[in-house]
Amino acid sequence: MQNAYLLHQLTTQERILVNSEVEKRKKSTVAAYLLWWFTGIIGGHRYYMGKTGSAVAMTLITVLTFGMGIIVTGIWWIVDAVSIPRWIQEDQDRIEVQAATEILNSRPAAPITPRVHDENRDPMEF
Repeated sequence: MQNAYLLHQLTTQERILVNSEVEKRKKSTVAAYLLWWFTGIIGGHRYYMGKTGSAVAMTLITVLTFGMGIIVTGIWWIVDAVSIPRWIQEDQDRIEVQAATEILNSRPAAPITPRVHDENRDPMEF
């Protein structure tokens, strides 16, 4: 919802700039799934997606239990397979908000024009 509001305030050129920034900085779905497949039991895909706390937990569970924790992390690994697309979308949304906010904040402030007193105007009218 916040994204739509921010994007609505941008010009077409600014939206193109935001889209190019998203494309440049977004996480790769292919990389996330490759990491999930090859290092998923120890949380490699979670490190990549910026979910460091849970990635460390997966690594420690697997390593400190001498592999017995694979039962727990294996279930976690399967659940993550369906979570990766949502994480990718959340990452893109975050980048989009960040880029749009930077553009809006870089705009020069609109000049404030003083109101001229008009004796014929109703003072309660804005």
